[in-house]
Amino acid sequence: MKTKGLIPRIGRFLKKLLLILVIGQFLYILLLKWINPPITVTQLSNWVSGYGLKRDYVDFEEMSYYAKLAVISSEDQLFADHSGFDWKSIEKAMKYNEKKPNRVRGASTISQQVAKNVFLWQGRSWIRKGLETYFTFMIELIWGKKRILEMYLNVSEMGPGIFGIEAASQAYFKKPASKLNKSEAARIAACLPSPKKYKVQPASKYVAGRGWIIQRQMSNLAGDEEIKAIIGTNSKN
Repeated sequence: MKTKGLIPRIGRFLKKLLLILVIGQFLYILLLKWINPPITVTQLSNWVSGYGLKRDYVDFEEMSYYAKLAVISSEDQLFADHSGFDWKSIEKAMKYNEKKPNRVRGASTISQQVAKNVFLWQGRSWIRKGLETYFTFMIELIWGKKRILEMYLNVSEMGPGIFGIEAASQAYFKKPASKLNKSEAARIAACLPSPKKYKVQPASKYVAGRGWIIQRQMSNLAGDEEIKAIIGTNSKN
């Protein structure tokens, strides 16, 4: 008799717990529309691993126009057009990974990277990918493009233990993120695929070459009206 009564109670408890978790994560997403996360799993793991933790969150207006344009040019040129997912790139990546399973190619948008970096952990698994899809949909719906880009530039790892454009700018060029020029912003963006591997200052051969490519892409995208609606225009022009 006791067992029969226990099972329904466990079921009710689990339902309440699930409801609390659903409401809690929604409120956290909503809260992060206006405030920055106290810490992320990636930041914490870097600190525990001995890389340290250098970061300094800054507002969108305190970030160089070039920094915003550089990461879009480098990481997600369709950022202004998609709703969180670049389906064509995802399809190409899946086909590539089927042919060469030992060489995994990603196709994450800036929105997906923010979802992973803010709410989840690094690594590859179907569970994490499913959660990433959910959080990507939610931040696109609740935050909007400008806030997503601002969060990306604040929480992304840009060197060993260096998180965000302000910390990167200070570490590499001894200046605030608002003062980054085109070349400097492009070099920081060039390290994003593997920030612990690619050296920004002095620039490694890869970063120097990739930086020039990103600068050309920046010039091509600078006139895009949808991108200008997100990042504004270069006040120096």
